[in-house]
Amino acid sequence: MTDDSEDPNDGEQYHLEVAPGDVAPSVLLPGNPERVAKVVESWDDHEVVADHREYRTATGEYDGTPISVTSTGIGSPSAAIAVEELARVDAETLLRVGSCGAIQEQASIGDLIITTGAVRQEGTSEEYVREDYPATADHRVVSALVAAAEELGYDYHLGLTCSTDSFYAGQSRPGFEGFEASGSDERIDALREAGVLNFEMEASAILTLANLYGLRAGAVCTVYANRVTGEFRTEGERRAAKTASLAIDYLARMDAAVEASDADHWHAGLSL
Repeated sequence: MTDDSEDPNDGEQYHLEVAPGDVAPSVLLPGNPERVAKVVESWDDHEVVADHREYRTATGEYDGTPISVTSTGIGSPSAAIAVEELARVDAETLLRVGSCGAIQEQASIGDLIITTGAVRQEGTSEEYVREDYPATADHRVVSALVAAAEELGYDYHLGLTCSTDSFYAGQSRPGFEGFEASGSDERIDALREAGVLNFEMEASAILTLANLYGLRAGAVCTVYANRVTGEFRTEGERRAAKTASLAIDYLARMDAAVEASDADHWHAGLSL
């Protein structure tokens, strides 16, 4: 017999150490805890409400809109924990904010990539649902991210992302002493030919879990590396965070427009 008192998610969450009321309905998800301070720079105000392991959470306002940020650490396993526990404290919108490696030449260093869907080349989401279940971004989130990037004047690309469990072998990079995983070159070539824009390590799990749980989610990443040109620079680090923060404000306006209309869902014909 299970003792309910042993539930690690009863009240304060076991890993994130947040409780109901600590987190806004909309949460940005960077990987690195140190990025939390950079994310909140453009906000009206904020307060760090929890800091445990790789998970650092701050809550505040952006242009009057409630907003939170929770770092997830590296990879889909820890990102899935964040999604699980944020959902338990009433988060409704989850927006991955990070960096990535582009695999298409047109995506320059510092550009943004806004994910419409993701190749699930990670194992975490397969533990939730069959492998052919699509990892898709919410159309409202994508629209809000595009509008924010346009408003801020940032160059961006819209399309498919590949999420991996490995920064090296999984992304067709050489490992220690030049190790190359079997089929590495063929895998990256196939992704390029299929029009996939970039590699990163969390989006597909976040999108999959959000869809399963009836949440809305998306992802925006700044390009740090281009695998075609061989360039690597940590340039434009704050662009993804500024775009995501403004997108949350746009989403709040979109929600208000739906409530003020007879529409069941937001569409481009509704005024913001």
